[in-house]
Amino acid sequence: MKNVSVVLLVCLMLMGTLFSAEEPSEVKLASVFSMTGGASAYGRMTYQGVQLAMELFPEILGLPVKMVVMDTKSDKVEAANGVRRAIENENVLAILGNIISGNSLAGGAVAEELKTPMLSPSSTSPIVTEGKAYVNRVCFSDDFQGQAAAKLLYNLGDRTVAVFVDVEQDYAVSLANYFKRTFEGLGGTIFYEYYKTGDQDFSAQVLDAMSKNVDAFYMPGYYTEIALICSQAYDNGFYGNLATGDGAYADETIEIGGEAVEGLYLTAGYHADSPAFNENAELFLKAYAEKYPGEKPSMFAGLGFDTYLVLRDAIERAGELDREKVAKALRETKNFPGSTGFITITDEGNAEKSVVIVRIEDGQYVYDSVINP
Repeated sequence: MKNVSVVLLVCLMLMGTLFSAEEPSEVKLASVFSMTGGASAYGRMTYQGVQLAMELFPEILGLPVKMVVMDTKSDKVEAANGVRRAIENENVLAILGNIISGNSLAGGAVAEELKTPMLSPSSTSPIVTEGKAYVNRVCFSDDFQGQAAAKLLYNLGDRTVAVFVDVEQDYAVSLANYFKRTFEGLGGTIFYEYYKTGDQDFSAQVLDAMSKNVDAFYMPGYYTEIALICSQAYDNGFYGNLATGDGAYADETIEIGGEAVEGLYLTAGYHADSPAFNENAELFLKAYAEKYPGEKPSMFAGLGFDTYLVLRDAIERAGELDREKVAKALRETKNFPGSTGFITITDEGNAEKSVVIVRIEDGQYVYDSVINP
């Protein structure tokens, strides 16, 4: 009788465990973004796109999505801490982020350690995904962006270029190196001018570059410093071609630079007038116009929109809320129709995409052309 009682008790305990096991009630994700600090313009624009995508697609696998927002304050330490808090304290399934390459390197190391899929909207440095199993991106990487910028200036007739490098930013250093490799391979010559994030006075670098009779300035950095370099080049009488990367694709470049940034070329991941349309591109433009009447969406808003949709698609294909399966599904993404173009994620976590050339004209970013891989 005693043995029967024990067996009965064990059965009841097992049944209780089965009945108490709860099915998931939501899909929990985290946006680990630069919402304040030096890169906050990117973070805010990107999160606009994420919010828009969530409003259009509020469920994954039939469950409501809960988005946790972690502000990195544009700081590498905060980026790493934000990813860790999101995974360990909030128990999120996956991370959207970070925005800039240095922060994604810091946060990506934590995501890799904790085996949690992470998808960056806009971190272009190749080393962000290098050797990683869980870190991915929906934007192009600097190797192709640098090639595109080099070909652009060379095709414009420039043969000597001063490259202004922010030595504190992985993004800027990486992009400068790829530009150099391609431009010199085409037969051009470059000269380096160095600065640090937060610098205000670039007159020494500008005058040094002008003393070498360069045809153009290439400035792979972020919007504040790029606008100031352009302003000081203009004030000192340099009227050659000016080019930069997607890090300057923000309204602040025009607000700070004014007349000095007229004609500035940018390599970008998106422009609303780019011909690369598909159903999600049209959906994005329509939804954005309804929510923000009279405004054109930024590249970062488009990339934020795509980051959410690509991650959602991967979770749907994984079929369950399992980090390993979602990480695998992300790298099986092929020709996904994003607002910024069709997206294929390679086995290394990189996105194969075209580069859009944008130019500032009359205080507006206008579409120029597309350079395909």
